[in-house]
This record gives sequence, C-alpha cells and structure tokens, in this order.
Amino acid sequence: MQHSKRNNTWSKWGIFLGVAVALGALVVAGWTFMQNRFQPESSLDADVTIGIDDMPQSLDIRSDSSAAAERLLVDNVYETLVTVDQDNKIQPGLATSWKTSDDGLTVTLTLQSGVTFSNGHTLDASDAVWSLQQNVTNKVADVDELGDLTSVANPNATTVVITLAKPNPTLLRALSGKLGIVYDSESSSADYQRKAIGSGPFTVANFQPGHSLKLARSDTCHGIKAASNIVEFMQYSDADALSKALTDGSLDMAAPVSASTATGLNGKDGLTVKEGATTDKVLLAYNNGIDSLLSDEQARKAFRYQIDAAGIASAQPDAAGALGGPISPLEPGYEDLTGLYPHDENQAGQMFSYFGAQYLTTVNLVVPEEYRSLAETIKQQIERQPRPTVNLEVLSDEDYAKRIKDGKWELTVMSMDGTDDAGIFADPDSMFHYDHTEAQQAYADARAATNDADYEARMKAYARLISEDAASDWLYTRKCFTVASTKVSGYPTSMINRRMPLAGLTVK
Repeated sequence: MQHSKRNNTWSKWGIFLGVAVALGALVVAGWTFMQNRFQPESSLDADVTIGIDDMPQSLDIRSDSSAAAERLLVDNVYETLVTVDQDNKIQPGLATSWKTSDDGLTVTLTLQSGVTFSNGHTLDASDAVWSLQQNVTNKVADVDELGDLTSVANPNATTVVITLAKPNPTLLRALSGKLGIVYDSESSSADYQRKAIGSGPFTVANFQPGHSLKLARSDTCHGIKAASNIVEFMQYSDADALSKALTDGSLDMAAPVSASTATGLNGKDGLTVKEGATTDKVLLAYNNGIDSLLSDEQARKAFRYQIDAAGIASAQPDAAGALGGPISPLEPGYEDLTGLYPHDENQAGQMFSYFGAQYLTTVNLVVPEEYRSLAETIKQQIERQPRPTVNLEVLSDEDYAKRIKDGKWELTVMSMDGTDDAGIFADPDSMFHYDHTEAQQAYADARAATNDADYEARMKAYARLISEDAASDWLYTRKCFTVASTKVSGYPTSMINRRMPLAGLTVK
C-alpha cells in the first residue's frame, strides 16, 4: 500500500476482510464543533487544574483498556473524522461533510484542508486511510464497529471513500470515537504510550501515569485556538481529598464527580455544581437462561410490575429519570416506554399466583458493592409479595464477574453505557441469555437500514418489542456531575463520563 504524501501518490487500500457488525457502539468524538459551542466570549491566557479519579496508565488509546485516555485526549489532543454535540448528534469533525450511497454501501467523506499535526506534518486523506488500516491490522478493541469493510480509498488529499460489503448504519458513530482518530502516518514509530501526535487544540506537555496529565495549547491547531494555555488533570483516588481540594482552591474544577460528592459541595461559596445527561442506563438485569425462573415470560413481567422503577428513579441521586426500555433519550430510536409496566403490586401478585409454591421459592439477586443499597431496595419491594423471597449476595468485583460468567444468578443490578448498545439483547449468547427469534430479526432489520431515519424507526420497534417481552427491567438513566469554581467557564456538562472537549475552557 502507498499512502505517502512525499510522492503525492493516492492509492486505494483494499482490506477485503470480513469484520463482524457491531453489537455495541462507542460514544462519539471530535473537537471543532464542540470548541465553537463552548468557546467563551473572551479567551484568557489561563491555566486550569482539573481533578479526576481515573488517570490512564498509557496514552495509547488503541491499546489502553480503560476509557480514561479516550475521554481526556479525544477532542483535546486528537481529532476524529466526525464528532458529536452535547445531544449526542453526529456533527462535522475533520470531515466537513459526508455522503452515504442509497444502498448504504459507500460512505464518502470530505476532509478539511490546511490541517497539520502538532509536529508540523500535513494531515490529509492518506493519514485517514492509514489510520483505519492500523485499526484493522492491529485488531484494535471494538474494530468490529467499522462493519464489513471491503475497501478504503483516498482518491485525493481531501477525500476518503469507505466501501462496505453490507450496510452499517452506525459507521459514522464509530468514526466519531477512537476508531475515527486520524494519526500521523509519517510518525508510525512514535511511542504513543507516553506521547501523542494529534491535530487538536492541545498537545501533551507532561504525563505521569496514574498521577497527572498536562495539556498545553497547540500553536499549530487549525481553527479557533484553545482558550487556556495549560489544562492539567490531577488524579484523586479519595473523594474527601477531592472535595477539600475544590473548597480550598487547589483545583479549579472536577469532572465527573459522584452524586454524593456533588451533593456535599452544592451551595459551597465559590463553587458551582452542574448536571448533565449521559447514555448510561441502570437496569435490573434478568438471566433469561432455561435454568432460570426468568426464562418464563410471565415471571419476567410480574417482576416488572412489582418493581417501582419510577420510585427508584426519583430516589436515586444519580438518576436523570425513569427509563423503561434499552435505549436512552440521547440514543437513536429512543421512545418513552415507562408506561408499559406501571408499578402495580396487585397485577404482579396475580401473575405470581399462577406459579406453584415449589416453583416460585427463592431468586438470587447478585450485585457488586456499588449497588448494595439499590439491591436492598429491590429486595424489599419484591418481598412485599408472599413469594418469592430474595437471596441477596453482595460480592467482590472478582467473585461477581465469575458468578455472572457462570450464569449462577437470576437477577443483578448493572449499568450499560454506550450508544446503540441495545443490540446485546439480540445475542442469545450474551450474559442475559435472551433468545427471542422475533427480537433477533427486528435487530437484524435495524442493522440493515441504509439511512438514519430507517435505522431510528427500526431500533424503536426493536426496543419496544424487547421491553414488552420484559427481557430485563430498565430502571433509570444516569446524570453526570461537574463541580467548578464560579470563575471557570467554557466547559461541557453532558456525557463528560465519556468525553470532555475543553478547547473553550478558561478561568478568570
């Protein structure tokens, strides 16, 4: 393959690999749209210090298994082919526009011209082709989300053409996350674990794994320059220490913080607490396997009537609202499904009464420590009925993972945080063991969509189907919290658990 800018040769890269269509998706990135949205009226040459609780061990987003590197670097140091706004809608990134063919098999992206990397090298379509090639060749995590690629071409310096063997309606969303990062093809030997060569508004000035990450304004960045000269992230593993650093002025900002930390700091002089939406969904998950009580449709529905999901949502400090289905308000195909199973203990009791005493005895509710309190509430609600009783087990993370993998559970509390991750319920081999032919077909129909409107409509139909069949009990969507000095401005508040574009961030 030739993609070198030195000889100005533009060539087609044939992949011809069968890559499986994604069951989950990433949340999306890119800084240009976001920096315009958050750019303050007057930029200041400021230094800002931010407290976080999950510093990455490596800056290599492609190999780091944690989400921390992606959250801190994408939109800030690296740019992606497309990005998303605060409502999780696809927006231009390095690509100013794109077009999908009527059959959904060809996506053509037009890139910005005049873009350079932080080392001065020109960024063009050949770098985008090379970056996509590296994702596939190196089997980067979640590469299946690119779909069944047959070829990627760069016919000129500003055009990338992606050809698929079958439609992938979430390809653009995949290109807005780490799979859409454009790296410098002329710096392939760089140590990306300790340094970063991007085209975003910041460069990496210093990195101490597990301790701190300092970003400096990039002088070579195209478009609007970063408002702050320095943005430094500092790791705090202790919530009390983080709160103290905010109140004594050691930190200008912390994001995201826990609901309890946000509550404790709300109303403190000089600090502002802000809430934002996420795609994080908290659910009472059902084991639908043949050896589980929840394999019975009527039992699943009875539990949904018995659990007061709306009451739980109103009582949880991190809840943005009750959910009712597998798709959150920020995802394509969302529909308010909370009315399908309103809290009705009489209805639940009638449905439970159909089961004999020997059959409906005890259910195992298995959770990690973080969900102890919520699990105790669920246990109390279920045991308002004469049967079943609930055997609640709160396990270490290691023991919990093993129990879930072994399938020795009926109920668990968990979260899912990813756009388009509802497709996991179409996989009978997933942890839910939900095997429903009609649901599988509905999801396959959604994945075969060739345009956004059809995909959203088909995902909505799929979500309603599995919610009506009570594949699980979706309780609520989470909100995220930011605490900042009242002198700080220009920062995002939504989806900061996944991405944090800070080009507009500044402090008076």
